[in-house]
Amino acid sequence: MKKTLLFLALILLLAACRGPQKDESKDSAPFSSNELQVLFYNVENLFDTINDPHIRDGEFTPEGSKHWTYYRYQEKLDHIAKVLMNTEQWEPPAIAGFCEVENRGVLEDLISHTSLVKFNYGIVHQESPDERGIDVALIYRKDLVEIIGSRALAVRFPYDTADRTRDILLATAVVGNDTLHFFVNHWPSRYGGLEASQPDRLEAAKVLRKAVDSLLAVDPMKKIIIMGDFNDGPENKSIYDILGARGAPDSLDSGHPLFNFMYELKFSKGLGSHRYRGEWNTLDQFIVSKGLLDGKKWKAGADAAEILHFPFLLTDDTRNPGSMPFRTYAGSRYLGGYSDHLPILLTLDYQKN
Repeated sequence: MKKTLLFLALILLLAACRGPQKDESKDSAPFSSNELQVLFYNVENLFDTINDPHIRDGEFTPEGSKHWTYYRYQEKLDHIAKVLMNTEQWEPPAIAGFCEVENRGVLEDLISHTSLVKFNYGIVHQESPDERGIDVALIYRKDLVEIIGSRALAVRFPYDTADRTRDILLATAVVGNDTLHFFVNHWPSRYGGLEASQPDRLEAAKVLRKAVDSLLAVDPMKKIIIMGDFNDGPENKSIYDILGARGAPDSLDSGHPLFNFMYELKFSKGLGSHRYRGEWNTLDQFIVSKGLLDGKKWKAGADAAEILHFPFLLTDDTRNPGSMPFRTYAGSRYLGGYSDHLPILLTLDYQKN
C-alpha cells in the first residue's frame, strides 16, 4: 500500500513540474506582441571590396575612384544593422527587403558579422542581370518565418532587348499560420529624365501586375505585400494606372486591386523617404492587396506603414532649408553615412478570430 501511494505521489509531482501544457489546436501567432514588422531599405550601393570582372563595380574597390576599403565596407554593414536593430527596442524586424546589394556575399556578411548575428536570419536572393550588378534581396528570421518558395521575375524591354535591369523578387512565406507573398522591387532609374525613362518603369509595372493578377486569380483574398524603390511616386502612371495601386482602401476593385500606404503619407502628411533638390518624395513604397486589409489573421491597419526618420539617418541639407538623408558618398567624397534613402516600415497585426 505504501509503495502504491509513493508511486502516485511521484506521478503527481512530475505532472506539477511540467506545468500547464500548450493547446496545439489553438491558432496563434509566434510573436508575443502579435505584430509582424517588415522593413524595406534602399541601402545605397552595398558593394564588397572585390573587383568582379563581369559587372561595373570597379569604383567600389580599394583602388577605385571611391577608395572603397574593408573598413568602409564593414562600417556600412554596421550601419545597416543599426537601422534594423532600432526599429523597435533592439528587436529587428522579422523580414527586411533591400535593394542595391551587390551579391549574396554582402548579405551573408550583414547577418553574420554584425549585431544581427544572434537573430538567425536567412537569405532570399537571386542574381539579376543589372549591368552594375546590384540586386534586390530579402532576409528573414528563421525562428519566425518559413520561406516556402521564391523566384525572380525578369523585366525586359521590347524596344531595347540589349538593356538589362533588376529582376523583381517574389518570396512566399508562412508566418503565424498564415501565408504571405512578398514582392521586392527596384525599378529602372530616372536617369536621362523622367519622361524619357518612364517606358522602362511602365514595363516593370506590367511584369509586377501580371504576377499579382495571377495570384489573385487563384484567390482574390491572397495576402500580397509589395515593397521597393520604384523610382516613381504613388501618383505616377506606373504605380497608379498600370499597377493599379490606389490611395483609398474603399476604391479597390478588379481594375485597381492594390492599396498604397505612401499615397497619404505624401499628399496628406508631406512625408518622404528620398530628397531631391530640397523636396521630399516617396519613391520607396509599401503596397498591399485587399486580403491584408479585410482578411483574417495578419492584417494591415490604415496607419500600418511609416517612414523611419531616426536622427542618426539625417544630416543638414546645406543647399536647402531642412534635413536630408545622411548618405555614404556625395559623388566620390566619402561622408560615412547610411544611405541616400530612408527606410520604410510596415507593421501587421495578428487577428486570432
